[in-house]
Amino acid sequence: MLASPSVAEQRSIKVGVYANEPKIMLGQDGQLSGIFGDLLREIARHEDWQLQPVACEWQQCLELTRSGQIDLMPDVAWNDERAQIFDFHKLPALFSWSQIYSQQDLRLNSQLDLNGRRIAVLAGSVQEAYLLTLLDSFGLRAELLPVQSLQQGFEMVANDNADAVVANQRFGDYNAERFGLRSTPIMFQPARLFFATRKGQNGDLLAAIDSHLKTWQEQADSPYYQIIQRWGSEPPQLSIPASLWWALATLASLLLLALGGAVVLRRQVARQTRDLSANELRLNTILDSVEAYIYIKDPQLRYQYANQKVCELFGQPREQVLGQTDSSFFDEATVNNLRNNDLRVLQQGERVQLEEINRSVDGQCENAYLSVKLPLRRPDGSIYALCGISTDITEHKRNLEQIHQLAFFDSLTGLPNRRLLQDRLQHALAYHARTGQEGALLFIDLDNFKTLNDTLGHAMGDLLLQQVTLRLSGQIRAEDSLARLGGDEFVLMLERLSTDSAQALIEIEAVGSKLLTSLAAPYDLQGHAHTSTASIGVALFSDSHSTVEELLKRADLAMYEAKAAGRNALRFFNQQMQTAAMARIRLETDMRQSIAAQHFLLHYQPQVDQHGQLIGAEALVRWQHPQHGLIPPGEFIPVAESTDLILPLGRWILQAACRQLVAWSSDPALAELPLAVNVSARQLHHPGFVADVLAILAETGANPKRLELELTESHLAADIEEMIRRMLQLQSHGVRFSLDDFGTGYSSLGYLKRLPLSRLKIDRCFVRDLLSDANDAAIVRTIVALGQSLDLQVIAEGVETVEQRDALLQSGCSLYQGYLFAKPGPAADLQGWVAGARRAGNR
Repeated sequence: MLASPSVAEQRSIKVGVYANEPKIMLGQDGQLSGIFGDLLREIARHEDWQLQPVACEWQQCLELTRSGQIDLMPDVAWNDERAQIFDFHKLPALFSWSQIYSQQDLRLNSQLDLNGRRIAVLAGSVQEAYLLTLLDSFGLRAELLPVQSLQQGFEMVANDNADAVVANQRFGDYNAERFGLRSTPIMFQPARLFFATRKGQNGDLLAAIDSHLKTWQEQADSPYYQIIQRWGSEPPQLSIPASLWWALATLASLLLLALGGAVVLRRQVARQTRDLSANELRLNTILDSVEAYIYIKDPQLRYQYANQKVCELFGQPREQVLGQTDSSFFDEATVNNLRNNDLRVLQQGERVQLEEINRSVDGQCENAYLSVKLPLRRPDGSIYALCGISTDITEHKRNLEQIHQLAFFDSLTGLPNRRLLQDRLQHALAYHARTGQEGALLFIDLDNFKTLNDTLGHAMGDLLLQQVTLRLSGQIRAEDSLARLGGDEFVLMLERLSTDSAQALIEIEAVGSKLLTSLAAPYDLQGHAHTSTASIGVALFSDSHSTVEELLKRADLAMYEAKAAGRNALRFFNQQMQTAAMARIRLETDMRQSIAAQHFLLHYQPQVDQHGQLIGAEALVRWQHPQHGLIPPGEFIPVAESTDLILPLGRWILQAACRQLVAWSSDPALAELPLAVNVSARQLHHPGFVADVLAILAETGANPKRLELELTESHLAADIEEMIRRMLQLQSHGVRFSLDDFGTGYSSLGYLKRLPLSRLKIDRCFVRDLLSDANDAAIVRTIVALGQSLDLQVIAEGVETVEQRDALLQSGCSLYQGYLFAKPGPAADLQGWVAGARRAGNR
């Protein structure tokens, strides 16, 4: 039963009011209005309270409530932090959630659609902090536009100064139509809303509110449901119509609607409450699984909020973390570094993004974090705290360092290998093109090295290679680059030689003579005296007008000229060595004609799991030359890559693969089979690539979910942001991506985790020597571990033996492709392979 009005003097209660229609606002009469306002006025009528509205901004209202200058603050979402400084009644007065509202012609259906959008969000709100974490978790780039009020945010979208705005659902649904906006399906942060009061005060007010809510929420025709119904749809009419009859009819309709729909409304509210609770549980589960440390510090650098990950890191419950500073958890050097970074945010208002190395108090534990720290501001712009989001990148950095060392340096000599040399040579050629300063590539090959290996063994050969490395390193300048290509082949890159060609030749001959003299001196191989010489070929940067590979080939040809001249000699590349290059030109001409005549065909190689079950296939192009027969891709793809031929050839390959997917769609055994197609760097970076792929899918009718585009690590070398944008465009249509030949290039983990990949492919060069080379085995294990940490499938290429397959399985790789299972062949061969595998399984 409701409390009776008191005969004593009316109690005066100060109530905070900020503009957040339809939940709370001031009416035209200066009194409380909105859902919370009407509800409190109804309770005050029964309790004989006198309500005094106190108009204020949101943050100001909270501060006044905290200090006791406001007795009741409506529309406050409950959370752990607020429960420490405010008291709440027990029964929620209202349920709500955050939702995104957009322009009418903009369709935002999921979080991925936020990429590249301008989003208005209330400055310093929990919605702003949540969106920052959400966008970072999905690797999305969106521009958050802080606003001081929800009204301002809606006006920005209406005026095309923003694409979308974040608001609580009640405010958004109430105002969306007025501003010409639409609600999107993107919802988050379900909240329970209460009246709040200062900690330890006004408990009788909260008890009275709970008493009325308990009674009214159990009655379908109570004032509670009537108020919600009144404010639940269109804004109420604030002026009285001219005709009394119309007014009476409208009032009667509203009464009938309230009475007739009360039961339905109650059921809807109960169902929505259950849905919101389930959504809240799911969202909390997702947040707990995010690998990020989220925290808030006040101007004294004391923790005011810490999520579960932070508490686990410190090994203490949240109540013991709050109020502490970093000195309780880290060593002095870490504390000083964190303080400097935090003060940039708190004192200068900077948004800081940087890598931090943090050590525990005892110095035993050290971890690397990628941290983003930003200021939290009051409505007047003053900073009251900082919010930090840190991601542990320790394991990623270790994996990156290990992969880099194994992939770019020779394990025997410690010198850069071919891959790193090519990268440095690319930069050197670019510098030569800009400045005109000459450079040279010296290809050094030991004479009769095989004889040493055959007579004294490979251990002595390795020892000689190490001593050769020491001698070569002692004869070069700091700016020169020495690398080992493999076997007994070394390459020395000389940079910044004289711009005068004659003087440059003199400098090169002087270096070459010193190297020949040094390498010809006797070696002591564990007591065995050994004499060895070398042959050196030289190619000048100015000789080459194409690629890094072209320069290496010219130096290699010159080295063979030195060997033909009797060894222990140095030779320069000359024009007579161009004969072989003419064959390449003829091959390019034939390719142009064959592309026009469609002399190419596709072969298909199955991909299987550890049980031999078919899980996919890769399309591999072959050239059916009219005169020379079937030409493998290794002979013509490099030519196509270095010219513009890869674009029409790549488009034909994609068309043929999509047509094959359509043909397989009628075969139950192959209808769901994913098909991988290699995409060249030139294709991916071509402006019309995305439109071309979508046009081919539409033209052929192929299912985009069955198409997988394979990229190589070389794709990551330029314009990574544009590449990610194009990949996300195609992914939104169902197309998947994999990274081919992984481990042979240089992948930044910062970019790798942002790429919308589904699979990594271990390059065949690591599989080939997996059983005999410990380095290759270590690289395979590292790639598998990296794939698991990024939630990517890992498949190994070039699997030719059962022993290789078993070693890969032991390393954690359970997907394979190679001659052990099937060679590439026409589509009919793959269909026959599937039929044979089915018959074998039925036996």
